[in-house]
Amino acid sequence: MATREAAASTPNRRRDTRRRIQEVALRHFIERGYETTSLREIAEELGVTHAALYYHFRSKEDILVSVAEGLGGPIDELIAWGDQQPGTLRTRQELLTRYSEALTAAAPLFQLMQENQAVLRKLSIGQTLNDRVAALSRLIHVPEAPLEAQVRASSALMTVHFGAFSLYALPGDAEEKRKALLGLGLELLAAADAEHR
Repeated sequence: MATREAAASTPNRRRDTRRRIQEVALRHFIERGYETTSLREIAEELGVTHAALYYHFRSKEDILVSVAEGLGGPIDELIAWGDQQPGTLRTRQELLTRYSEALTAAAPLFQLMQENQAVLRKLSIGQTLNDRVAALSRLIHVPEAPLEAQVRASSALMTVHFGAFSLYALPGDAEEKRKALLGLGLELLAAADAEHR
C-alpha cells in the first residue's frame, strides 16, 4: 500500500518540481533578462543541483518553451475555436473578449517577450508566439473589408494586446484596466464592421 502511494506521489513531485523551476526561471528571465540568466542561478535559488535541474530541462530554451506551452495553451484553444466559427462580428467580439481574458493569465510570458524581443526572435518560441498573434489577427480581420475597416480591426487587437502591457505598470485595478481596453477594442471592431457594410 505504501509503495503504491509513493509511486503515485512521484509524478506529482516531478510536476511540482517542474512547475517551481518554471516559476523561478520565468521570474529571472523577466527581472534579469533571458540571456543573462543561467541554469546555475535557477538551480541555486531552488536549492537543487545543476544535474537535478538538467533532469527536468536540458536548457533555458526548454524551460521557456514549457512555460509558453502552459500559458499559451488557452490562446491555442481560442484560435482553434475561432477557426470553427462563422466570420461574424459576434465571433470577432467573442475572440477579442476571450483573448483579453487569456492575456491576464499569460501576462508574464508576454512581458518576457516585450523585454527580450531581440533574443526571443532567435529562438523557436519567438516564432510560436508571433504565429499566435498572426492567427488571432487573421481571425479578427474581414479580408474583403476596406482598408479603414482593416485598420480598425488591427487597432482593436493591438489595443487589447499591447494595452495590457502598457497599462501594467500604471496604478489602478488590473481588471478595470483590462475591461477598459476591451471596451475600446470592441468599439473599434463594431466600427470596422459598420464600415464594411
